[in-house]
Amino acid sequence: MKVVIVGGVAGGATAAARLRRLDEKAQIIIFERSGYISYANCGLPYYIGGVIEDKNSLTLQSPQGFWERFRIDARVRHEVTAVNRDRKTVTVRDLASQRVYEESYDKLLLSPGALPIKPSLPGIDCRKIHTLRTVEDTLRIREEAVKENVKSAAVIGGGFIGVEAAENLRELGIQVHLIQRGDHILPPMDRDMASFLHAHMRANGVELLLQKDVAGFEETADGLRILLSGQEPIEVDMGILAVGVLPESTLAKEAGLELGVKGSIMVNEHMQTSDPDIYAVGDAVSISNLVTEHKAVIALAGPANKQGRIAADNIAGIPSRYKGSPGASVLKVFDMTAAFVGINEQGAQAAGLAYDKVILSPASHASYYPGGRVMTIKLLFNPQSEQILGAQIVGFDGVDKRLDVISTAMQAGMKVTDLRDLDLAYAPPYSSAKDPVNMAGFIAENVLSGKVRQFFYEDIDGLPQDGSVILLDTRTDWEYQSGHAQGFTTHIPLDDLRERIGELDREKPIYVMCQSGLRSYLACRILTQEGFQCYNFAGGYRFYESVHEDRFNEHCCTDCGI
Repeated sequence: MKVVIVGGVAGGATAAARLRRLDEKAQIIIFERSGYISYANCGLPYYIGGVIEDKNSLTLQSPQGFWERFRIDARVRHEVTAVNRDRKTVTVRDLASQRVYEESYDKLLLSPGALPIKPSLPGIDCRKIHTLRTVEDTLRIREEAVKENVKSAAVIGGGFIGVEAAENLRELGIQVHLIQRGDHILPPMDRDMASFLHAHMRANGVELLLQKDVAGFEETADGLRILLSGQEPIEVDMGILAVGVLPESTLAKEAGLELGVKGSIMVNEHMQTSDPDIYAVGDAVSISNLVTEHKAVIALAGPANKQGRIAADNIAGIPSRYKGSPGASVLKVFDMTAAFVGINEQGAQAAGLAYDKVILSPASHASYYPGGRVMTIKLLFNPQSEQILGAQIVGFDGVDKRLDVISTAMQAGMKVTDLRDLDLAYAPPYSSAKDPVNMAGFIAENVLSGKVRQFFYEDIDGLPQDGSVILLDTRTDWEYQSGHAQGFTTHIPLDDLRERIGELDREKPIYVMCQSGLRSYLACRILTQEGFQCYNFAGGYRFYESVHEDRFNEHCCTDCGI
């Protein structure tokens, strides 16, 4: 059997190595148009910032290494320009010699990846504008930044690549402007959660320009001028374009294969295209979103690796299925961590899914053990089925651990209330006896059972200010005097509430706030049992302050480890 693979990196290279382990006799050829057959795609920004010092560390496997270990013929700088399904060949151009030839196949695997989006803007092809997708891109950006003594740069786009590029340019001491069309960075997150990251990036010297449209580019004698709609242009030495990617499905389209969302390659659960002898994996294919069950493009390394393995299994005659992905992701933002899985509120609304949410701000480990830091968790779930729809976590230590637990629970089909029962490893340096994931389950259970009624940041502006409701803050005197939410003029510390409950009008609904949401919950339990109609503010004042002021307030309250 002769297998031709178009594209290396996560999907193609993984499939090739797996196939060799399954079939020692198969002839396997990989064509890769770049100069690198298998490289650390996700590590590219960190070479720019000098975190990864040796560029050779980016190369995971060389063509020679593939041959010596696996007897796989890996040909770099070879571009496949056509798939000839009628005669089961591909047309190949050797980019070094420009020789064009055909290579036959019994089975073909397409792993072409994705292409950076380049909007049709004036000056988009200026030599000072770079995209960041390949090793060659990375080397070029790093070389220009160092050799030309770049002092300032603009990053256009606030997704994964844009945020990582901004951080690593700052690591080089470069002044960075990050320009984002939307009202927050990292679109898979909701704005309220992204606001923590906004503040942290600004604190680390990144100028965030949100809700700004780039109108064009002009190359100047000194560098690059970024033209912005409705405001003065920005003068920088370098520009990084990171506004997203699109599936590279040109070969599939021209070969007449069925395409899906965003022009991606349609595959079945075996990673098989509409041609049974052609498979496809990675950023170019559409797969099932495990939450919505709709087809989606999920351009992540983890899914691409798994898809490559599954395609190889099926090519080798082993029935293997790809079940879809919830899109679990994690991102370093200076010394903070942002992680998310599933869908956010906008995604739930677009899919027409009923949802509720809980927001909590626990500490990363037991509060009495030194070094614990607050993380904020936002968990979405279906109030009828109790299906976990998604989670977003922002913090410092232990964020990835909690996100992975929730992602695993989602893929196992667990209900949101099942999170309360998970037996998770505990020692004071690592967690609390009631882990943050358990706490999310406890809160969700309280909401579903009616023990607590919530209100959210977006509800505050609509709360009556005419005295018909009571807006109560239950924090300490010092906390309250340091700042409080608009309209929350009634202040009774939680520990004084029982003695002062007579000051409150039982005929009026009460909306209660504290620092993190715990004391206000305790207040609501007291008030509810005393006959009051009570609502607890999800996330607490710390959350409100971050979203309202779009700045991160790191001070921790006494609630955190409880």
